[in-house]
Amino acid sequence: MKIQSTAGLSFVLVLLFSSSWAALAQDHEDFLQCLSLHSQNSTSISQVIYTPNNSSYLPILQFTIQNLRFTSSDTPKPTVIVTPSHEPQISTVIKCSRTHGMQIRVRSGGHDYEGLSYVSELPFVVLDMINFKSITVNTETRTAWIQSGSTIGELYYRIAEKSKVLGFPAGVCPTVGVGGHFSGGGYGVMLRKYGLAADNVIDARLINVNGEILDRKSMGEDLFWAIRGGGGASFGVILEWKVKLLYVPQMVTVFTVDKTLEQNATNLVHKWQSFASKFPEDLFIGIVITRVNSTRDGEQTIQASFNSLFLGRQDRLLSLMQESFPELGLAKEDCSEMSWIESVLYIAGFPRGESLEVLLDRTPLTRQYFKAKSDYVKEPISKNGLEGIWKMFYEDEAEAAVMILSPYGGKMDEISEYAIPFPHRAGNLYKIQHLVYWEEEGEVAAERHMSWIRRLYSYMAPYVSKFPRAAYINYRDLDVGVNNQGNTSYAQASIWGFKYFKNNFNRLVKVKTMVDPGNFFRNEQSIPPVSLWRKKKGD
Repeated sequence: MKIQSTAGLSFVLVLLFSSSWAALAQDHEDFLQCLSLHSQNSTSISQVIYTPNNSSYLPILQFTIQNLRFTSSDTPKPTVIVTPSHEPQISTVIKCSRTHGMQIRVRSGGHDYEGLSYVSELPFVVLDMINFKSITVNTETRTAWIQSGSTIGELYYRIAEKSKVLGFPAGVCPTVGVGGHFSGGGYGVMLRKYGLAADNVIDARLINVNGEILDRKSMGEDLFWAIRGGGGASFGVILEWKVKLLYVPQMVTVFTVDKTLEQNATNLVHKWQSFASKFPEDLFIGIVITRVNSTRDGEQTIQASFNSLFLGRQDRLLSLMQESFPELGLAKEDCSEMSWIESVLYIAGFPRGESLEVLLDRTPLTRQYFKAKSDYVKEPISKNGLEGIWKMFYEDEAEAAVMILSPYGGKMDEISEYAIPFPHRAGNLYKIQHLVYWEEEGEVAAERHMSWIRRLYSYMAPYVSKFPRAAYINYRDLDVGVNNQGNTSYAQASIWGFKYFKNNFNRLVKVKTMVDPGNFFRNEQSIPPVSLWRKKKGD
């Protein structure tokens, strides 16, 4: 009797499993048919659609993926990838996705730390904006329109083509897509002078849940506020951004000074904490912490690399450093003068003399397994606290760990925390990006390394921001909280929402409720509409 029952259960499970796959296959076919029926040119749409049956499907899916954690065979894959080349195709994808119950994940550069732009547990479509990469620079008005599939490197290159005295305060890595970078805020080494990338966005165009194309005027100031730092993927598909370009000197100065523990690194980092945010706004000095080989055979040590961009000449820089940070011992031979665009290459890690054309290469600089976290520091960490960090960096899992310290002050102190959704402004000395990399495949290695960075994160708790412990949305971290796979509650989303956005989270929820009450644009950390919360509470 028991055997018969088990066999019957197995039969039912097989039947259910087969039915579910049949339903998925039917949804897939219905979705593709919908795209064809609602496209102005069915031949045109067919040329930008990729399914697992296409030989190009996997190469296109993996082309811009940075994090190897999301390239395994058991990582959920999209039912369809669409690489639109015309705006109406995007509206069609939205319409057909809504009709056939498919989620949309929008990808611009592939740097999403948790893979949310190309991974979902539910049936989904990847809308890859790689063909939307037009950049129009106007030197007379000092503005640029940038399509969201463009990379930061392409933007820098196009600006430099037109002007030697204009720049833009975006990020360091040239293969980051502007669609996600700007919509999360966008850090760079000019943030102390000009703020974030999102602080300098003056217009945008997006397609909303109804397939309508809106600009700043037609979307209204609330939605325009929300997409500049609140994560554009919660509100629609960003088509392009208009930014103001900013003046840079014809010559800037850069330097990198490496100091190990044996060369007084602990004291230097400790002092840097008190001074870096007080330097003149033209001066950015960040620190990269790594573990390196020691001068003693067979031993290792901790190295602090002081990396700097100064918007001025080296003589002035040397004078400033002698006044404010003489302990670093900066010398003339440590400094290099160059154009701003050359400094972009230098800070990205390219060798001196590299052609500017490298900024147009969309191929990821590296593909590695990694996990990241972020923190904000309001009071200097004690020397004992720093030494505890160094101790953790000697552990086996930290062989390729990195801690990046980015100073605040200057313009970041002047902009209100409510100006855009990004709230981390005055009161912060610096931001930390925690990273751990590894090479081994498999869940065991991944869990071991992610366990290490979580322990480091726990260790840091007394030294960083509290109530909430703040985090940066562009360093996406699902450990700080996630939504349900389907709809979520305000209470659940607020767990991670206040860490990223502080009190701006509530305004983001109100905007979401206005523009996407049905929560079509959603992911594990998307903004929920308040209507869903009320429904869940029984209001």
